[in-house]
Amino acid sequence: MTTTAAATTAPVLTATGVTMRFGGLTAVRAVDLTVHRNQIVGLIGPNGAGKTTFFNCLTGLYTPTEGTVTYRDTVLPPKPHLVTQAGIARTFQNIRLFANMTVLENVLVGRHTRTKEGLLSALLRGPAFRRAEKASEDRAMELLAFTGLAAKRDHLARNLPYGEQRRLEIARALASDPGLLLLDEPTAGMNPQETRDTEGLVLAIRDQGTAVLVIEHDMRFIFNLCDHVAVLVQGEKLVEGTPETVQRDERVIAAYLGTPFEGAPGEAEAAEVQAAEAHAAEETDR
Repeated sequence: MTTTAAATTAPVLTATGVTMRFGGLTAVRAVDLTVHRNQIVGLIGPNGAGKTTFFNCLTGLYTPTEGTVTYRDTVLPPKPHLVTQAGIARTFQNIRLFANMTVLENVLVGRHTRTKEGLLSALLRGPAFRRAEKASEDRAMELLAFTGLAAKRDHLARNLPYGEQRRLEIARALASDPGLLLLDEPTAGMNPQETRDTEGLVLAIRDQGTAVLVIEHDMRFIFNLCDHVAVLVQGEKLVEGTPETVQRDERVIAAYLGTPFEGAPGEAEAAEVQAAEAHAAEETDR
């Protein structure tokens, strides 16, 4: 989608002035970002730039110190399950599958926000529950076929090759029928063929009507894939625009080559942000 075309559609996601502080350290500072329907937006930046912290603010894992996150004109509450119910799903930099559950069971877990049957219905297993169960399994199998995993439905998730585990995590995220999918480094650790396959999958997701916001260190992947790219440096948005515009920006080139520009953070500041993000992640996982 072109920038002009995107501007004529209502935004799916609007982040306004998002700031996140850990004690006296500001990891994300007053970041604005908009994602439109049928758009793939890339979020890039050097290590310690605050990308994952910003993602966590969007998905309710963190409560922003300042700013708001709006999905389709509704301000999102800082609760991950409510964000998922609203229509935003995500994957994680470190794969978070249920290793001892089957491929199909993992995707069915992702359906829980879209099923209305309660505990009593599940215990009684009446006709309504069985219909809902069948509909969930049918949808899960559609997603496994879409991601190329239908033949592995009964395999344990831990037995899948790495690239297929990544695709399974995407299938599980799609099971909640999101309007916006957030991907945190989806090609990390992949070989070139797996990366190309992931690029095709993300394009297919966009073509089915789901907007995508993606963090990635692979610049070729980002610039081939995205309609729009935003760059974070030291928690602040440095520049945004089309891939062509961002690639030509001298400040972006300097940030990735390690060449200081006026006002650029030093290595110590970037390391401090990384340490704060890692500590916050450990606290969240407990």
